[in-house]
Amino acid sequence: MTKNYFIQLAEYNIWANTIFMGWLRQITDEQWNQPAESSFKSIAETVVHTAGAEKIWFERLTEVQSPVFLLSVFKGTKEEALAIWETTSQNLKSFIENLDETQMQKVLRFVRLDNKTYELEYYQVFAHIFNHSTYHRGQLVTLLRQAGFTGIHSTDVSTYFWSLKH
Repeated sequence: MTKNYFIQLAEYNIWANTIFMGWLRQITDEQWNQPAESSFKSIAETVVHTAGAEKIWFERLTEVQSPVFLLSVFKGTKEEALAIWETTSQNLKSFIENLDETQMQKVLRFVRLDNKTYELEYYQVFAHIFNHSTYHRGQLVTLLRQAGFTGIHSTDVSTYFWSLKH
């Protein structure tokens, strides 16, 4: 896996997240907090989880001591959650851009929420982060539709790459 490939995925992640943030800014607080049947109990929890996952991975990569999973502590507003998501997505891209190509094989040791230590190579971490965010954006499409939001369009990676050429 090349560094350039993961820079492209980071750019796609920012592009897709930005579209979702635009949609999320259009919904009401009632829709944001509406109870839902999904991996999380609401659009709000799904967003905070997704932003928090990007954030904790960034903190692991930058060796923050005792990173905290956002969903367990966040009490902020929709705008604060979206700001964290936006900043973290940009930070992940910058982190990858600043890596030397040889560091893609570097091993990251980290402790997960189950208190067990794991190891993944950087490129595997990046693949996980972007895949994880895509997974939860897919859930958000369903949750937004269930909440009555209809202004949704494709955010597939193929749509992103096509948009770069047109």
